[in-house]
Amino acid sequence: MRVVIQRTQYASVAIDGCVKSEIKKGLLVFVGIEDADGAEDIEWLAKKICNLRIFDDGQGVMNRSILEAGGDIMVVSQFTLHASTKKGNRPSYIRASKPETAIPLYERFCDEVGLQLGHAVQTGEFGADMKVQLLNDGPVTIMMDTKNKE
Repeated sequence: MRVVIQRTQYASVAIDGCVKSEIKKGLLVFVGIEDADGAEDIEWLAKKICNLRIFDDGQGVMNRSILEAGGDIMVVSQFTLHASTKKGNRPSYIRASKPETAIPLYERFCDEVGLQLGHAVQTGEFGADMKVQLLNDGPVTIMMDTKNKE
């Protein structure tokens, strides 16, 4: 699994002109899933995201997790995170899982992040044409891949 995490002051997802989800202070997590991903990746990544110390403490130092700072998490599927740009100018998405594999893993990931967070996460809609708005706080943007844990 590959994610891009952005610390937010505000984020929303709209589908067909209607807002489906929105958060204020928190994290917007774009997630890309490949066939090699499984339960171990989900558990490791959910725990890591919820415990990342990327929120300011009283001295203005990034030393608090979202669990300590409070806030929400929005998870949006994004198969383009697995784009390969090695050949030519048109990205290949061959590593991205097909919906029949990716949707159950995406749903399990959202559930696990919610479990770690202590309340349900907001989501996009898998496969939909989504319009994502974001007010990045910092800016703080973190990329992680479960295939590069060490």
